[in-house]
Amino acid sequence: MNRKTKIKIFRMIMVIITVAIIVLMLAYLIPVMKNLTTIEGQEAFKNKVNDSGFIGLLMLFGLQVAQIFLFILPGEPIEILAGMCYGGWGGLLFITISVFIITTIIFFLVRKLGKKFVYDFCDEKRVKKIENSKLFKNPKKIEWIMIILFMIPGTPKDLLVYISGLLPIKPLHLILISTFARLPSVVSSTFAGNTLMRGDWKSSIVIYIITFLLVGIIIFIINKFDKSKVTQEALKSIQKDIK
Repeated sequence: MNRKTKIKIFRMIMVIITVAIIVLMLAYLIPVMKNLTTIEGQEAFKNKVNDSGFIGLLMLFGLQVAQIFLFILPGEPIEILAGMCYGGWGGLLFITISVFIITTIIFFLVRKLGKKFVYDFCDEKRVKKIENSKLFKNPKKIEWIMIILFMIPGTPKDLLVYISGLLPIKPLHLILISTFARLPSVVSSTFAGNTLMRGDWKSSIVIYIITFLLVGIIIFIINKFDKSKVTQEALKSIQKDIK
């Protein structure tokens, strides 16, 4: 059995496990999610989550691993679910710790196993486009560029984690950037999940709008005072190389 076949089998097993976890979580939580607009329903949901204990945390962490490691799921639903289960701050803490652990593992696996490991899990053509970009070959700007890319909503952050292992960037710097530069997105999702748990849909929408506006303002300010135009180059790189 060759390497690519083994990777395909591994990914298939991970997909099956992920689907199983999702089904189990839905079967466990849906019965108490129907009445979240009522105080009684909210209390029932909290009690259900508390009763799940460590198993609940482990299942949610498994989904986070699948999301970052294999790109099986988008990140926002898991972040919203974390906010619903553990509150805005609790969900934020859980996601931040999970991202830190998984990013560290992936980064050092890439550094240890090299390009073949990245190509096994990512689109090879897509990775090569980014890796060969002039922008990403600049050691002086690379960390600043990564901060911008991780902050911008909608960028393929988990793909960037893989690619970062191939770039001239210090391990600790990348791990911290990956963990904390994505906080605006994580904060909006976990706190939106917390308000959803209380049945407050309007507040969830407001949280997302405020977050997007703040990120937009920050990027605008950076771009305004960035004489070297790093932000503009990074945005162009996303459009050209990451699509």
